[in-house]
Amino acid sequence: FRPINPYGVTKVASMGLIDCYRERYGLFATAGILYNHESPRRDPTFVTRKISMGAAAIAAGQQHELVLGNLGVYRDWGYAADYVDCMHRILLADAPDDYVIGSGKLSSLEHLVQIAFERVGLDWTKYVVLDPSFSRPNDKRTLLADSTKAKLHLGWSATTPIEELVGMMVDYDLKLRPRKRMAA
Repeated sequence: FRPINPYGVTKVASMGLIDCYRERYGLFATAGILYNHESPRRDPTFVTRKISMGAAAIAAGQQHELVLGNLGVYRDWGYAADYVDCMHRILLADAPDDYVIGSGKLSSLEHLVQIAFERVGLDWTKYVVLDPSFSRPNDKRTLLADSTKAKLHLGWSATTPIEELVGMMVDYDLKLRPRKRMAA
């Protein structure tokens, strides 16, 4: 592993500590490497929530545009509840081990935007403004999980398609706001 930020460094250090306690002290200690896990409860500072909240606000007439950075990044976004199911299975396993938890499917940020705006019946290209200052140049362009081990050892795989996930996030955000139309 070659972390590129302090967050990544703490993850690598945590995995080393878990391995140490498991091997040296025989603790049932496990590590889950979770790829992007989303839900309507995701903090609004994350891009998936910015998208769902932005689409809902625009549809409700409370916002004119949604400003985003690079739509050409690809991530393995999955539903948090699916990942919690995997974590539960890890804890019920006969022996402790480390697992990668993800959907195993790539979606571009542009695809998430498209899904969100389709959910509210709008053409995203009319409302999304790209601002390069929102881009994160040090981030990898593509991040894809390989959860084969979880499937083989735990019988787990993610079950919620990205379209359903984004739809539930947008629906949640629509319920939070009254509907009104803005003047153009």
